[in-house]
Amino acid sequence: MHAAYACLPGQSRGRLFAEEESTFRSPFQRDRDRIIHASAFRRLKHKTQVFIEHEGDYFRTRLTHSIEVAQVARTVAAALGLNVELTEAVALAHDLGHPPFGHTGEDALNALMAPYGGFDHNAQAIRIVTSLERHYAEWDGLNLTWETLEGIAKHNGPVRDPVPYALADYNARHDLELSTHASAEAQSAAIADDIAYNHHDLHDGLRAELFSTDDLAELPVLHDCFAEVDRKYPGLNYYRRRHEALRRFFGVLVEDVIGLSRRNIADLGPASASDIRHAGRMLVQFTPALWADLRVIREFLFHRMYRAPAVVAMRAEVTQVVHDLFPLFMAQPDELPKQWRKDVAEAAAGPGGETALARIVADYIAGMTDRFAIETHARLLGSDMVDRTRALRG
Repeated sequence: MHAAYACLPGQSRGRLFAEEESTFRSPFQRDRDRIIHASAFRRLKHKTQVFIEHEGDYFRTRLTHSIEVAQVARTVAAALGLNVELTEAVALAHDLGHPPFGHTGEDALNALMAPYGGFDHNAQAIRIVTSLERHYAEWDGLNLTWETLEGIAKHNGPVRDPVPYALADYNARHDLELSTHASAEAQSAAIADDIAYNHHDLHDGLRAELFSTDDLAELPVLHDCFAEVDRKYPGLNYYRRRHEALRRFFGVLVEDVIGLSRRNIADLGPASASDIRHAGRMLVQFTPALWADLRVIREFLFHRMYRAPAVVAMRAEVTQVVHDLFPLFMAQPDELPKQWRKDVAEAAAGPGGETALARIVADYIAGMTDRFAIETHARLLGSDMVDRTRALRG
């Protein structure tokens, strides 16, 4: 049973290109399925969060992260009476626009694209699902519903000026109302992203031996989680103890969000999804007290994980990969694959000039996996990047 403020499939604003409805699936279910079958979604398997793809099989990738986000988002959405299929679609698509090497790759590509409108992974996700996925006979992209596109574009809140070029280009054809908040479904996907990475970065940092279980047991929230495990399971072995504590930490975050979000929604009294969009603030949130604790945990992770010497050294290595490949393809677009050279030829014949070429090059590099970017760098520039990054990890 959906709440009055949920996004209902029968009230969808539809797709840019009209289609016949499916016999067995709602519009939002079809969106979710198209995202799962997209080439960009499969590539997330070899794109990483913090560590580089070849460093180990157990560290999170963008694919495993997206699946975890979708699981949490479904739980939150169901508890709030929202449309679970739309929530899941947004959650699964939220990282499609990430280039190789996580936020390090995004920072590098954004710097290189600064003269051409910059680079933003949320906007790039819109570009992927509206243009770069080219499999259907009648349109480019996946032809997703307005609600799913809105959620991808605005799940972190209204998009302020200057709007990233990739998003502005599509929005001119299909207005996503960028100045408003997104649906509660998209907000649930956004908070699920926060929950998932706050949990799994701790787990990955432990596995990488960047900090210890004892270090975690001193942090807010986690201190109580470890204490509860020790009371219930005295003498539990190291690996089970930390898993049980992190499992409880995960649960604390989810329950906190559901509790406050229910109160926020009750205070607003929304009668429709539109009321959520025009509430003027995010309604699906952490409590201020828990958010303050999470800031302490994020500060710990910043210093002990994201700025660990080996990670910083590796960031410099992979940043160089992007900084080398971008000008190479700008100067030698014939090095792009055949299907991309067709876009280059069309851009050369149009008014865009260098900017149009830069956007094609950015699209190509952003679509690379960690492994493919390193291999391409080695092939074109004779690099031994894999050996060097492995050496950095010792």
